[in-house]
Amino acid sequence: MPPKHAPLQPPEHRLLALGIEGSANKLGAGVMAHYPDEPPKVLSNVRHTYITPPGEGFLPRDTAQHHREWAIDVINKSLEEAGVTMQDLDCICYTKGPGMGAPLQTTALVARTLSLLYHKPLIPVNHCVGHIEMGRLITGASNPIVLYVSGGNTQVIAYSRQRYRIFGETLDIAVGNMLDRFARVIGLSNDPAPGYNIEQEAKRGKRLLPLPYATKGMDVSLSGILTNAEVYTQDKRFRPNPTEQELNDPTLDVITPQDLCFSLQETVYSMLVETTERAMAHVGSKEVLVVGGVGSNERLQQMMGRMAEERGGKVFATDERFCIDNGIMIAQAGMLAFRMGESAELPECTCTQRFRTDEVHVKWRR
Repeated sequence: MPPKHAPLQPPEHRLLALGIEGSANKLGAGVMAHYPDEPPKVLSNVRHTYITPPGEGFLPRDTAQHHREWAIDVINKSLEEAGVTMQDLDCICYTKGPGMGAPLQTTALVARTLSLLYHKPLIPVNHCVGHIEMGRLITGASNPIVLYVSGGNTQVIAYSRQRYRIFGETLDIAVGNMLDRFARVIGLSNDPAPGYNIEQEAKRGKRLLPLPYATKGMDVSLSGILTNAEVYTQDKRFRPNPTEQELNDPTLDVITPQDLCFSLQETVYSMLVETTERAMAHVGSKEVLVVGGVGSNERLQQMMGRMAEERGGKVFATDERFCIDNGIMIAQAGMLAFRMGESAELPECTCTQRFRTDEVHVKWRR
């Protein structure tokens, strides 16, 4: 059992943290301020996304190259918007993992270089914990069940004894990865994001097609759903761009990309709502916090809100500024650790593709 710590006390003066995030195709930098007598404030939140042509994913090597090209511009813009300089900062926080290897290495290298140049403490941050702490700050959720859904992660989480405990997770691919891959199959644009474009197409869907509903206790399996959705695109009834005549002909029984997007969302999000509700029942929680890039999906928020309302609870969610990967979530989680006296020596400031949420000792919570 972790040792007990005193509750997090207000700082004696304003503290500033620069957060740098680059675990996938989004490079973000932001400045977070902690005050003695006020809640923490977001001073800047700058992000640049590496976007590939429709039908293509982003490779680690190319993504890392994008981060190298944009790092100086993004960080300088975040400092300019915050109205601070590197000398004003109290610490520099960066994403240690999890994520894609080459982009993580680039982010860690930038953070280490800035630390050496300006003699600032370095705080390695778990990407998942960054999402959770940012969500808690923005929404005001006190002790919720967390549904963390992103391109590389799908987890149902609850806090206990200074750890974020994983109650359930994906057994194969993450929900964001699954959506991205399906968007490539039907040729949707990657701008601004494949999942967002699937959401817009799903609003025009008119029929719910059968797809595997694969919950395994508290866990979910998504690869089979993706495979079955891809099989529909090979069906003779599938029309990528149906005409009005085809849509109105009852003998054709046309399947559209919009129907597939609608069916995919309804099935997968129902699975996530079910496992989240089971976790709420287990711990007796009335709050749900949805974080991660997929968490900005309005349909997921709507379904989760209905479930929470039926249980006499409430769902907490944020918009794309805070759900999608960003630098301020790294700054917020890093500042919380920094205020508990944490920092890392340069040789310890590495990165790793595998860094589970429950490995982090959450000292700032009792």
